[in-house]
Amino acid sequence: MLDVALASHISPETLRKIESGRVATPAFPTIAAIADTLGLSLDAVWAEISRAERTVEDESALPVTRHPSLVS
Repeated sequence: MLDVALASHISPETLRKIESGRVATPAFPTIAAIADTLGLSLDAVWAEISRAERTVEDESALPVTRHPSLVS
């Protein structure tokens, strides 16, 4: 993690915050720098973000089921 952060010219703490979700919307230049360091295209990063968002949307559309012991 330290090597990626330093090669991306960001602090290791910033990278930790991004990974843990404490920075919900990192700046575009930060994401671009991390992607470049990791050898990822921004298209690949965007595709992964879009896939993850579709998964969350699909899961939120599922009906809520309750365990029988919780139904009163």
